Amino acid sequence: MSFDDQQKGNELAKSLMDEGADIIMPVAGPVGLGAAAAIKERGNAYLIGVDSDWALTSPEYADITLTSVMKLMDATTMQVIQSVIDGSFKGGDVVGTLANEGVSIAPFHELESLVPAELAAEVEALKAEIIAGSFAEAEVPVEEPTLVCQITDTGGIDDKSFNATAWKGITDAQDALGIEGKYLESKEVADYEKNLNAFIEEECDLIVTVGFLIGDATAAAAEANPDVKFSIVDYNYDPAIANVTGQIFETDEAAFLAGYVAAGVTKTGVVGTFGGLPIPTVTIFMDGFYKGVAKYNEVKGTDVQVLGWDPAAPDSGLFSMSFDDQQKGNELAKSLMDEGADIIMPVAGPVGLGAAAAIKERGNAYLIGVDSDWALTSPEYADITLTSVMKLMDATTMQVIQSVVDGTFQGGDVVGTLANNGVSIAPFHELESLVSAELAAEVEQLKADIIAGTISLD
Repeated sequence: MSFDDQQKGNELAKSLMDEGADIIMPVAGPVGLGAAAAIKERGNAYLIGVDSDWALTSPEYADITLTSVMKLMDATTMQVIQSVIDGSFKGGDVVGTLANEGVSIAPFHELESLVPAELAAEVEALKAEIIAGSFAEAEVPVEEPTLVCQITDTGGIDDKSFNATAWKGITDAQDALGIEGKYLESKEVADYEKNLNAFIEEECDLIVTVGFLIGDATAAAAEANPDVKFSIVDYNYDPAIANVTGQIFETDEAAFLAGYVAAGVTKTGVVGTFGGLPIPTVTIFMDGFYKGVAKYNEVKGTDVQVLGWDPAAPDSGLFSMSFDDQQKGNELAKSLMDEGADIIMPVAGPVGLGAAAAIKERGNAYLIGVDSDWALTSPEYADITLTSVMKLMDATTMQVIQSVVDGTFQGGDVVGTLANNGVSIAPFHELESLVSAELAAEVEQLKADIIAGTISLD
C-alpha cells in the first residue's frame, strides 16, 4: 500500500521467497528497490524490473535482473513534442504498444545464459503475434461456487434442532469450501414439492431435505431428476436411490447413555419422555433412553420407572402429534411431572421448548435436550438442561457437501454413530455437580462398550 516504503518491499519479497518464488516482479516504483535488496541478499532468486531497464537504471542489481517490462515514455513524449513542432498536435491519446515500441521487455543482459535460444525465439514469436493481432489471451473460466440448497420441514430454519443443525453444516461448508448456501422453509407439508421444484429449476448442485416427513417427496423428485444430487437428513431409502445420500443416525446409542445418566440422577425414581410423532426417527431416541434406564436398573438393582414409552408397548407411547405446538409440549411435561417424573426428554423439535418452559416454571425437574446441545442453543434453559442427545447433522451434511465438491458423491447412506462422532451426549455444563464422578466414569465405559460392540442395542 505504498510506492516509497522500501522496507515493505523487502519484507514482501522475502515472504514470496519463503513460499518458494525464485523470480519476482515488484510493480511498486521505488518499493521494488527494497525487493531487489532482499533478492540480492538471499542470492537464490531473480528480479523483473518495471517501467525502465533496471539493469541500466539500477546497475547494482544488474546481476539479479532477468529482464524489465518497460514503458518507453521517452519515446511517447518525444512523439508529442514532434507534433507540437510540426503543427500536428491535437488532443486525445498516444498509446504505447509493442507495435510502436512504446512498451517492450529489456534485454537479458548479464543473465542471458539463463534464457535458452528456444525460449527467446518463442518470446519473439509471441511478440510478433501480439503485434499482428493473432494472439488472443486464453479466457480463464470463472468457476461458479457449488450451490447447496436446503429445504426445511415445518419446524423452520431456526428450530434450534435438526433444521438449524443441518443448516450449520451448510454454513460451515461456506466457510471451509467456498460454497454458496440457500434455504427454503416449508410452512406446511404441501410446500415440500413446491420447494423441491423451485430448487431443481434453480439448478442447485445439491439439495438437502430435512426429516422423515419429506421422504416421499424427496424420493419422487430424485427419481424424476436423476441428474440432480440430493441428501436427506434423518432418513434413508431401501433400496438406495442412486442420486440420494441418506443421513441417518444411531441416536439410540447416545440416548442409551442419557437414559443411564437420568436413572443415576433422578431423586423420585421416575423419568419421562414423549415424542412428536410415532415415527422411527423419533422412537429410536425413546428406545435408547428406555434401554439406558433399564441398564442402570440391571447394574444397580434399582427400579427407576420410565413414563411415556415402552418399546414392548409402542401403541401406549406419549406423543404431541406435532413438531411445532409448544403449548402441547408444556402440557405433556406438566403431566409427566404430575406423575413424578423429575427428568424429561422431549423428542419433538420445537415442541420441546414448551416442555422446557414448564420444567423451568415448576423448578423441580430437569430436561434432556435432543438433536443439538440445548444448553448452548437454548441458553435460557441451560440451568435445567442435564445433557442433550445430539445428532451431529452439521458434520454429516458437511461430509456430503465435501463429496459433491470433490466429485465422490454417491447414493447410499452416511451413518452417524458414537464411533464416528455422528451422535453424542452433550456435556453436563451447569449441572455437572449432579453427576457423580463414578456415574460419569460408568457412562464413558458404556460408550466404549457400545463402540466396541460388547453392548448391542438391537
